[in-house]
Amino acid sequence: MRHEDKPVVVVAGNGMVGHRFCEKLKALGGFRIVVFGEEPRPAYDRVHLSEYFNGKSAADLSLPIKGWFDDEEIILHLGDAVREIDRVQRVVHSYKGIIQRYDVLVLATGSSAFVPDISGIEKEGVFVYRTIEDLERIKAYAPRATNGAVMGGGLLGLEAAKALLDLGIPRTHVIEFASRLMPRQIDSAGSHTLEASLRRLGLQLHLNKTTLSIEGAGRIESLQFTDDTRLPVDMLVISAGIRPRDELARLSGLAVGTRGGIIVNERLQTADKNIFAIGECALVQGMIYGLVAPGYEMADVVATNLAGGDKSFTGFDMSTKLKLIGVDVASFGDPFAAEPDCRTIVFEDRHKGVYKRINISSDGKYLLGGVLIGDAGAYHLLLQTVNNRLVLPPDPEDLILGGRGGAVEGAGVMSLPDEALVCSCESVSKAAICRAVTEQSVSSVEAMKKCTRAGSGCGGCTPLVKDLIAGTMKAGGLYIRNILCEHFEYSRQELFDLVKLHEVRTFEEALRQWGKGDGCEVCKPAIASIFAGCWNETIVKQAPIQDSNDRYLANIQKGGSYSVVPRIPGGEVTPDKLIVLGKVAKKYNLYTKITGGQRIDLFGAHVGDLPAIWEELIAAGFESGHAYGKALRTVKSCVGSTWCRYGLHDSVSFAIEIEERYRGIRAPHKIKGGVSGCIRECAEAQSKDFGIIATEKGWNLYVGGNGGSRPQHAQLLAVDIDKETCVRYLDRFLMFYIRTADPLTRTATWLNKLEGGMSYLKNVVVNDSLGMGGQWEVDMQALVDSYHCEWAAVVNNPELRKQFVHFVNAPRKKDPGLQFEEMRGQVKAKEW
Repeated sequence: MRHEDKPVVVVAGNGMVGHRFCEKLKALGGFRIVVFGEEPRPAYDRVHLSEYFNGKSAADLSLPIKGWFDDEEIILHLGDAVREIDRVQRVVHSYKGIIQRYDVLVLATGSSAFVPDISGIEKEGVFVYRTIEDLERIKAYAPRATNGAVMGGGLLGLEAAKALLDLGIPRTHVIEFASRLMPRQIDSAGSHTLEASLRRLGLQLHLNKTTLSIEGAGRIESLQFTDDTRLPVDMLVISAGIRPRDELARLSGLAVGTRGGIIVNERLQTADKNIFAIGECALVQGMIYGLVAPGYEMADVVATNLAGGDKSFTGFDMSTKLKLIGVDVASFGDPFAAEPDCRTIVFEDRHKGVYKRINISSDGKYLLGGVLIGDAGAYHLLLQTVNNRLVLPPDPEDLILGGRGGAVEGAGVMSLPDEALVCSCESVSKAAICRAVTEQSVSSVEAMKKCTRAGSGCGGCTPLVKDLIAGTMKAGGLYIRNILCEHFEYSRQELFDLVKLHEVRTFEEALRQWGKGDGCEVCKPAIASIFAGCWNETIVKQAPIQDSNDRYLANIQKGGSYSVVPRIPGGEVTPDKLIVLGKVAKKYNLYTKITGGQRIDLFGAHVGDLPAIWEELIAAGFESGHAYGKALRTVKSCVGSTWCRYGLHDSVSFAIEIEERYRGIRAPHKIKGGVSGCIRECAEAQSKDFGIIATEKGWNLYVGGNGGSRPQHAQLLAVDIDKETCVRYLDRFLMFYIRTADPLTRTATWLNKLEGGMSYLKNVVVNDSLGMGGQWEVDMQALVDSYHCEWAAVVNNPELRKQFVHFVNAPRKKDPGLQFEEMRGQVKAKEW
């Protein structure tokens, strides 16, 4: 067909969905495509828009590759939207005067931010959160603000709140009209868990609030609510929902819904057979779909039908998983199903901010839906279990608790049916992913994105895609490379060896030699952990790639204060040191608690007070307890033969020796130990990463245990060994773990996944089957010899001390947002 004879398809809108439609139709061929885009740049990734504040440029977010529009099949008009549709003549008129004929018109005008009709909405300092231009304006204004607020507690509102936090605004508020956050996605209990986690991170939430007016003389100064309360703010971002952009359809006489949206049938066709609507502007069966995945499916439906196919849009699964300000949030299937129509199973850990709920059918056979807060690792397989109506295991609680058989982890992905839709954004099935591995030798997520596009949309399916690649390769006897992330094509173990071999000590150098891009929240702390495992340098020297706890050498607590945790080896402390702890706690008004790890924690410290507090503690002989780090926490002990009439050996002295040997050594995850003086096990050694129990002939060594939400007993590694042998085996075990475990993997999980399990570990550690025992002992001794108290390094370094301030421009000022209240004669973080 000659170019001039091809049907002309005009697309009004150049957002993510409009661009996807162009991609689909261009791939099918046989059409001339003309696109009118309102914004001054080609389509970009709005799903990851907030990453603009983390260093990504507009070019990084751009969807079309360079040169995509350079052929004659597609024409793009930027900064020029369609102004009018002449349905009789089948032409559109643009704002810049272009008159374009069409055979088919596709409306992909998307949505705009819903801006409530509030007095003062036009004031300076009020923004919406929708486009890159909006973000540029927010970014330019942010340095002038100290009190920022976001109107809206849904997905977009919390994204906007994260943006304000990233911009360094000292106090950020979220105002929500409803009684809870994310009321459309998660249940009330899940929302309360999310709220508690966000408040611990310093976000201030105001629920059940209706804004009456925005006050200020030309510039926003405060928000006045209908309940007669007032909130001082100097910046407001409105993210209270979306409104379908249906004005073009209205003007041309097309039917729209009473609450907005262009009415279409299941083929996305309007009342005019030559005009279609897709994405957030389309009203399908009375519903507006505000996620990108259903918009992509709409684009595929229209493109397929224009090319002669037969496809309908009959609804879409609105399950979603995302990380909001560092907190996992997910809902799938029917999250609000309730008894007696179903049975619910709930797990809640308020200490760790974890809430999990699953709804199962009354007969216990099928999963209907659920909510995950704080830990959404099982989301993808749970979603597949719902979508494919897989029969549940005998103990369905294992789906969220783990334990008996690990019903939803690891190899479970390979049991999914071939037709299971793994990537909903791109409509990629399990079979397509497995075929790409076996037939095209795809072996990484990045290669899979290029081959099938799986994972290239919202990215939520990436873990499942990764598991399917690994499972398929393993089934075919192929070597599996477990790369760290998209920026490093190496596993953590490979990077550890490279860093050690080339003596690399900075993230920039590692990125230059073996990586690409700028790095991410996955690889930065992982590389920092590797540096610590190799060189044991002061951790705050790597502050830009650490999380907040390592950055400030303290755990951030509820309300935004920090904890102070000195090391008390073996739980043994002198009266003089106890007196010092009491004096410091009184001086800085800290909450004091004896923990389960046999030490004393002090809570409620201002970040600016941390160096002064530690200066006093270090002068009294204390040192950092590393409660904030992925390192050895404590080695718990009983009193052993020193005092106990049943004690066989001096467990306290041995616990102190072990803790002082391994203190400060960084690992993929935190490590805990225990030493018991007899089989009565008062130190609970078998619930630790390593546990030592006295016997009549020596000591038994156990490894690979942990407590927490998935408790696991440690396994016996060696029997009746002396102290020197016990330390030698521990050196080997810990170095083997440090060098080979994936990031954020506890020893229990590492051991569970280790090929050959405990038998293999015994062979490696006890029998030295790899011939590495001697080298690991040397490596461990180098770490032991290089130990230094991280807080002592900070206290004695004026430049490092400067990092510990709340306000960079007012270093002596404390956070006025920290509020406490009295409880049993001490302070606690005030409830919001």
